[in-house]
This record gives sequence, C-alpha cells and structure tokens, in this order.
Amino acid sequence: MSSAPALLPNSILVQATECLKVMAHPVRLRIVDILMQGEFPVHEIAALCELPTAQTSEHLRLLQGRGLLAADRRGRNVYYKIASPQLPALVNCIRHTCAGAARKPKRTER
Repeated sequence: MSSAPALLPNSILVQATECLKVMAHPVRLRIVDILMQGEFPVHEIAALCELPTAQTSEHLRLLQGRGLLAADRRGRNVYYKIASPQLPALVNCIRHTCAGAARKPKRTER
C-alpha cells in the first residue's frame, strides 16, 4: 500500500488562486517586475509600462486593494512598493521557467 501524497491544504490553494487571478495580466506582472527594483511613483511606473497614468493607476489600485502592494503619499506623488513577499517569487518563477522556455529552440518534427 502506498502512502498518500503530501498535498497542499485547500486554504493555501484558494489563496494562491486569488493571487494568480489578480496577477494574470501582463501589465500587473510588469508592475511587480518594476517594483522589485524598489519604490516608484505612479508616473514613472506608467512610463515604464508605456501606459497612460490613469490606466496604470487602475492596475495599481487593484493590486493594492488585494494587499499585494502598499502605497505611500509623498507630497503630490504616490509611491508604490511590494507588500506581499510572494510576488517577487512569482515573477522570478516566470522569469526562470517561461523566459527560459521561450529561448529554447523549437524542435522540428520529421
């Protein structure tokens, strides 16, 4: 008789699913990639994402509302930073698995 596999608890799977749903957008992944370098104001994040500030602000509000980002107002600027320690690991996982797979030459079938 084989032993039961070590499975993640449902509570962890639900939490991961909610995070992945929010992060399942290229702009949000880019924002986290940017914020892994440090804190940035909205206008700089928008410029790096090549998006209007208003559109970038919507993505930032969604991420902040889910507790993934934190915001700090300094004068007229709002600076964002990563609040969830899991986000860098998620982006690094994508960087190492998906980016690596994109570089591998495709096999041609005969």
